[in-house]
Amino acid sequence: MRARIGPVAVALAAVTGTVVTGTAASAQATGSPARDVTTAAVAAPAAGTRTAGHAARPGNPLDGPARFYVEPDTNAGRQAKVWAREGRTQDAAHMRALSRVSQAVWFTDGTPDEVRKAVRATMRDAARQKSVPVLVAYYVPGRDCSQYSAGGAPSEQAYRAWIKAFAEGVGGGEAVVIVEPDGLALLSSEPWCNEGGGGSTGQPEDMALVEQRFREIGFAVDTLTRLPRTGVYIDAGHSAWQSINDYDAGYGEPRAQLGIVSRLLRGGVAKADGFFLNVSNYRADAELVSYGTDVAKCIRFRQRTGAASCTPDDLAAEPADPRRLTHFVIDTSRNGQGPWIAPPGKYTDPQEWCNPPGRGLGARPSTRTGNELVDAFLWVKRPGESDGQCTRGTPGPADPEYGSVDPAAGQWWPEYALGLAQRAAPPLR
Repeated sequence: MRARIGPVAVALAAVTGTVVTGTAASAQATGSPARDVTTAAVAAPAAGTRTAGHAARPGNPLDGPARFYVEPDTNAGRQAKVWAREGRTQDAAHMRALSRVSQAVWFTDGTPDEVRKAVRATMRDAARQKSVPVLVAYYVPGRDCSQYSAGGAPSEQAYRAWIKAFAEGVGGGEAVVIVEPDGLALLSSEPWCNEGGGGSTGQPEDMALVEQRFREIGFAVDTLTRLPRTGVYIDAGHSAWQSINDYDAGYGEPRAQLGIVSRLLRGGVAKADGFFLNVSNYRADAELVSYGTDVAKCIRFRQRTGAASCTPDDLAAEPADPRRLTHFVIDTSRNGQGPWIAPPGKYTDPQEWCNPPGRGLGARPSTRTGNELVDAFLWVKRPGESDGQCTRGTPGPADPEYGSVDPAAGQWWPEYALGLAQRAAPPLR
């Protein structure tokens, strides 16, 4: 994935004050217009208290306390052994602690038979642990605008076969499925996606591909929600990305872009257990809860009234009732220090989403979120895996923040992982 911070971040501050498993995609924070609604956080109840949401289905593992699956063999665990042998005792301790935290297992490639077997193997291992795995389906055609995390199925038909096999691998076991990070927040119709830079096509987009994307996500939701003990969540980007309402695309584009609520509704959120926020990004928890609450209220308002948008007054009047609003989960894996803001004027394209310096691990995975709309904090992006080879508007190839070339998207970066662990908030133990 590739993206860039846009004017929405400034507006937000003003308003609020082979099957490849275990490989997470890089961060997203694409430019978009200012949010046109007032954010309003829901008062947090006592920690751990939640109620069933708008589309609560029997069997969602996040409807109560959950013990999340921890892979027995991880990059962090292997790194701990290497550093222990080298005498880096404290660094090794940080990696051992990181290896004990539940992280999502990503499935990004492979034939239907291969993904079925790989998912089934993870499910068996989780069952032996008596734990709930968080699984990421990341194979939608044309993912990431053919940029840092390019790939995906060769066709809609191939994707459907892959998703069916993925679901067969889950079967009757307990699982949480994160459906296609960036699958809705990053559509091929985004103006910057077709500018011709960073691997994008530079050609006008066939809008039929946007309709195809909605069909693909909707098919995944329909298929996965038939499973008896699986929670299914779809993509809503994050709080500094898409507008809640539809908006003028800018860039000389004649057509409007869909806001995130329109995308969620067309992607099947009414059938899913909810949406997810902040996968592979660094936005702060309070900001995400506020944004997610606005999204949930707008979904409810539009479903209830048939309106095409939500005004600030509409959101203020919509009851913050967790029994009726759409729930969500938050990726807290790397947001313990919040987002990085590059010094003004230092870079022409700071790529603040891409391997930002000085960040830290965030809240540990848990269903004890302290907010009735937030079903869980999860570590979806796997800390220590690179967001991509960032150059921040310079000729490159080195990342000027580190003086070296960053690893490719998804590759393990030991020293970056160590920095995240050292700056974890709360501290990693």
